Amino acid sequence: MGKLFTEQFAFGEGDSVVVIGLGRFGGAVAQSLVSLGHDVMGIDRDADPVQAWADRLTHAVQADATNVMVLRQLGVADFRHAIVGIGDNLAASLMTLMALSELGIPDIWVKALTEDHGKIAQRIGAHHVVFPEADMGERVAHLISGRMIDYIEFDDGFAIAKIQAPPATHSRTLAESQVREKFGVTVVGVKRANEDFQHANPETRILPGDLLIVSGPTTKVERFAGRSKGRG
Repeated sequence: MGKLFTEQFAFGEGDSVVVIGLGRFGGAVAQSLVSLGHDVMGIDRDADPVQAWADRLTHAVQADATNVMVLRQLGVADFRHAIVGIGDNLAASLMTLMALSELGIPDIWVKALTEDHGKIAQRIGAHHVVFPEADMGERVAHLISGRMIDYIEFDDGFAIAKIQAPPATHSRTLAESQVREKFGVTVVGVKRANEDFQHANPETRILPGDLLIVSGPTTKVERFAGRSKGRG
């Protein structure tokens, strides 16, 4: 789960990030950020998760993140990015968000439990809201349906997917099958068995069994992926 959501974070290389709430979501995100080369401070109200993550994060601190003075003393005001991963306490999540907003953190991400939680978070200072359970459920549904081999949706209605080449593209170049004109998506690249990945261009010829990396508006990517199940 952590890798999935760190793909959404537009952080510069080596940025410092504070992750508040070291439960399943927060811990996974923190670990993924460390593996990507970021300095990560993890904060949790409870001692057990702090101890569990102490050797894996740049800093791990037991503290009350709803208190703006505590966050100031910890130097959180110097961080460019903050992620609120508190999962089971709506009040604590929103109070932490307000404290981060008061500190002027320029980029705040909040894990939302419900749609209402997300709306409130945006109104009081969250720059980005993620819905891990809903987003993961949608991703798994796409994978189980067999339409997509992998799938990432961004928060502006744009998606990237890895799919089996649909019959409509077989034994044709992309210019001949007119994928962009007919389906409104872009084939970014092609992976053929036992061959290196190749970036696609209008003259790229697609063969049965090829894997395509496709990008475009989410609904159009989903519709195009559906054609890989046998509809031409």
